[in-house]
Amino acid sequence: MNKITARINRPYVNEEELAHLAKALGHPVRVKIITFLLSQKECFCGEICKEIPLAQSTVSQHLKVLKKAGFIKGEVEGPRVCYCVDTSRLEVLRLLLQGVLEISRTNSLLHCNGEKGDS
Repeated sequence: MNKITARINRPYVNEEELAHLAKALGHPVRVKIITFLLSQKECFCGEICKEIPLAQSTVSQHLKVLKKAGFIKGEVEGPRVCYCVDTSRLEVLRLLLQGVLEISRTNSLLHCNGEKGDS
């Protein structure tokens, strides 16, 4: 199979989008915020810094990154903000990673046998 055919037949992966989402989850505190929000039965309307022992400014910065990447939604309800995870963004991440894994599975025999793949 030549390089052009290999590119046409491989699963599509939007590398920029995957990198953007991975970067947003690239800090343990952000992963902790996501898992905390997912563990709630409904949108969380308290102060997340009470649940995650960090300064309010630090938590706010992490929330800003997660919100910019679309992982969380925040709505103002009176004097407080309620946060929810946008699970559709997690699904996008899953699909992007699945595309990478499909490429890996397709080419795994070539890489495991010590042969150099076409780059």
